[in-house]
Amino acid sequence: MTSALLGPGDPPPFVVHRPGGASRFVFIGDHAGQAVPLALAKLGLPQSELDRHIGWDIGVAGVAAALAAQLDAVTILQRYSRLVIDCNRPLHAPDSIATVSDGTLVPGNQSLSEAARRARTAEIFGPYHQRIVQELDARAQVRPILVTLHSFTPVFRGHARPWHAGVLYQRDARLAHALRDALAREPGLVVGDNEPYAASDATDYAVPVYGEGRGLLHVELELRQDLIEDEDGQRAWAARFARLLEHCVASGRLG
Repeated sequence: MTSALLGPGDPPPFVVHRPGGASRFVFIGDHAGQAVPLALAKLGLPQSELDRHIGWDIGVAGVAAALAAQLDAVTILQRYSRLVIDCNRPLHAPDSIATVSDGTLVPGNQSLSEAARRARTAEIFGPYHQRIVQELDARAQVRPILVTLHSFTPVFRGHARPWHAGVLYQRDARLAHALRDALAREPGLVVGDNEPYAASDATDYAVPVYGEGRGLLHVELELRQDLIEDEDGQRAWAARFARLLEHCVASGRLG
């Protein structure tokens, strides 16, 4: 099929760490990258805007790579900016392709044709999610455990956010609550329970479609971005999550 969007100078829509990983954990990062197809000319934005939280989940790629290595866990990361198409939104969601994000007008997303929307879906959203489905299907017999990784700003719209990390869930809180309690026992941490966001059918894709839809143990993790801006922070939080996730599952109380 001839590409309508991605050219030879564009990266593939996803990267996979530890594709043959032995762990039951499957990590995904829907907003781990900030690439924009060359044909979209940075969506008409300066690089400084794409570097902000509106362009990607700052720090997640480093945390995910460290987790993959520590747990020998397959990890699938989206490489394109959430402003091109948000891979953690249903395609019918109003902000699937945001025209404005945190007060920033996105020129390249104004008045898009249906053909332009279909190209982003077919060449970025679709292949990324097909790769996740492929992995979950291949591991079905071992009952994979899905962990989706995100990050959030320390201050949003003038309000400081006290949480160091948050666990998000909707109908099934088994792993989220176990991890919440384990994090709360760590000295000095403030842990959000469905904070700073809450998962829902309207605003999330991975939790309802893969976690709930397949009946898998799952959690959506949020980390505050100032804690994972550098490699030291990313490695430290990856080590903490690796230890606590393994402890939660090994307890045998999650079903």
